[in-house]
Amino acid sequence: MALLQISEPGASPDPHQRRVAVGIDLGTTHSLVAAVRNGVAECLPDAQGCVLLPSVVRYLPDGGRQIGHEAHAAQAEDPENTIASAKRFMGRGLADISGREKLPYRFGDQPGMVTLHTRAGEKSPVEISAEILATLRFRAEDTFNDDVFGAVITVPAYFDDAQRQATKDAAQLAGLPVLRLINEPTAAAIAYGLDNGSEGIYAVYDLGGGTFDISILRLSQGVFEVVATGGDSALGGDDYDRALADWLLARAGMEAATPGDKAAIKMQARALKEQLSAADTVEAELQLGERRASVHVTRSDFDAATRELTQRTMTAVRRALRDAKLVKDEIQGVVLVGGSTRMPQIREAVAEFFGRAPLTNLNPDEVVALGAAIQANALAGNDTTGDLLLLDVIPLSLGIETMGGLVERIVPRNETIPTAKAQDFTTFKDGQTAMAIHVVQGERDLVADCRSLARFELRGIPPMAAGAARIRVTFTVDADGLLNVSAREQGSGVEARIEVKPSYGLSDEQIARMLQESFNTAEQDIKARALTEARVDAERMLAATQSALDADAALLAPAERAEIDALAATLRETMAASHDAAVIEAAVQALAKGTEAFAAQRMNEGIRKALSGRKLESI
Repeated sequence: MALLQISEPGASPDPHQRRVAVGIDLGTTHSLVAAVRNGVAECLPDAQGCVLLPSVVRYLPDGGRQIGHEAHAAQAEDPENTIASAKRFMGRGLADISGREKLPYRFGDQPGMVTLHTRAGEKSPVEISAEILATLRFRAEDTFNDDVFGAVITVPAYFDDAQRQATKDAAQLAGLPVLRLINEPTAAAIAYGLDNGSEGIYAVYDLGGGTFDISILRLSQGVFEVVATGGDSALGGDDYDRALADWLLARAGMEAATPGDKAAIKMQARALKEQLSAADTVEAELQLGERRASVHVTRSDFDAATRELTQRTMTAVRRALRDAKLVKDEIQGVVLVGGSTRMPQIREAVAEFFGRAPLTNLNPDEVVALGAAIQANALAGNDTTGDLLLLDVIPLSLGIETMGGLVERIVPRNETIPTAKAQDFTTFKDGQTAMAIHVVQGERDLVADCRSLARFELRGIPPMAAGAARIRVTFTVDADGLLNVSAREQGSGVEARIEVKPSYGLSDEQIARMLQESFNTAEQDIKARALTEARVDAERMLAATQSALDADAALLAPAERAEIDALAATLRETMAASHDAAVIEAAVQALAKGTEAFAAQRMNEGIRKALSGRKLESI
């Protein structure tokens, strides 16, 4: 008998050549991983069936780590060593972090990207994010029982070059090949565009846990063109939690004096925020140390306490429309992204501004990861239909410093990427043989008000009169929004170039050190992973055995039943007492072997019942 090979439409005809490609939404509050399976993008759950992974990492006294739900639950009891919202610190120095005095962390003050003091030593946001990315990578590999070929990772549209580079560094540290970085609103547009066949100009309003993005996109026959982007990289659901927490403390006449108190009241505010999305009023029971208070909170109280935050998002929306040279009546629809858009005041503000109800038919928590998965599937070569073209833009202008500390913009913001732009410059003094080039990013006219990205020198310029040399500076931005800059003197051909590694990114030496540290703990990580997998297999075996006993225990003699019960009891005791995966696996195998005869009896009984009362001719 011949077997026919079947493949999905647009997929590789050889399933063995199909590559595991995933989309990852590395979020401030939660992170997700998604993939295209059976032609449909879906978020991948963990062993407990949860698709959302809290973006929280806790460093334990024994050198271990908790990532996700366990770490999230420990925020109040161990706030200094339980790092949440690390995405807010990516590519940022200490001076860039507003409101840090309200955070329970101890920050390092050395130059470059901020670090956090933990019991495991100094940890950078890149290292913390790498822990989350690695957890999602393991989830995907467990789901497909195969290595991940590559990932599309989403970033806020307003992430600058330093933040994008830090995200790539985190992926490298987690062992994830990055196929591409794409903007979160663009990923949402991919999901909505393909699922709904949307056409026209759409606004994507993305309010996550720590960042706000607004993007204006033109969707047409599979082409996703980002017309304009804007937002606030320091505004998100966390700020709504903090504003409500401050309101609660003021109403109760209490003060959160310790880091633990601050973390506890913020977690309680988050829970109340979620309740107020479904109810008009809730009762809050506050406890800080020995002090207790009961506070009555209405939705209108919450709206008033956070009105300024909501208005900040709408100001960014107006600015994005101006950049796109559009009026709000030209917008065909508004897509809501991010769990924070579930707040009624957000939906009401968006509907009031645009004069139409926003689209909410895809889960706002999952839509970004789903879009990234669709893009990853295409980039991995699994989708050969070729009907998806993604035209993204850079979020902030790129330029160089000119005399007097001024910025000469070379690549304007909202330029479609990938792109290459060049501009000619000349020397300032007679006989000048070198030129210092300072690459900056931002919208301000003074270098002091923009972000410094890199510095390099062009040497060997032939001595000429001032103004005679022609130096062409070329900026090349790749599909990830990362930058290369070159400078060439046109007459002599001397050239210098730099791959921009932002000052807040990680050096190659730092990445090498972190990789070495990950290698040093690899054995410990493998053992922990094997132990977890062994316990999961044991639970499955016990559940299957109990189900069989519930159905057909009558088939067993008393001695046989006692033997199986004893083996099951041994396995339960081993699971509880042993931290050795091999020991647990041996107990699983013992129970499996001890139930083989019972399984054969059940099969025979099933066949007997199926044949009972039937004649040979009818079989």
